[in-house]
Amino acid sequence: MYEGIKHLHLTVMLLSVLLFIFRFVLTLKSSPKLQQKWLKITPHIIDTLWLLSAVALCLMSKQYPFVDAWVTEKLLAFVMYIVMVTIALKLARTMLMRFIGLLGALSWLAYAAMVAVSKNAFLFG
Repeated sequence: MYEGIKHLHLTVMLLSVLLFIFRFVLTLKSSPKLQQKWLKITPHIIDTLWLLSAVALCLMSKQYPFVDAWVTEKLLAFVMYIVMVTIALKLARTMLMRFIGLLGALSWLAYAAMVAVSKNAFLFG
C-alpha cells in the first residue's frame, strides 16, 4: 500500500510540474488557451492529490510535519513551490519576475527532492 501511495505521490508531482511548465509557456505567449476550463481546474486537482498523498504517506510512516524536521521542510518546500508558481503565472507583471517565479518553483522542487531522498533537514535540522 505504501509503495502505491508513494508512486501516486511522485506521479502527481511530475504532472504538476509538467502542467506548470506548459502553462508557463502559454503565459509567455499570452495564449487564449489559458482560459480553457480544464487548464483552470486540473492544476488544483493535481496539487490536491499531491498534498493528500503526502498526508497519507505521513500517516503510514508515522512521520509528521513539526515533529520530524525533514517532513516539515518538505511541507515548506511544497508551499513555496505553490507560491512561486502563483508568482510565475499570475502575480508577476514583468518577464523577469515570471522567470524568477519559474526558477524559484523549480528550485524549491529540487530542494524538496533532495530532502526526500536524504531524509535530512537542511534548514531546521
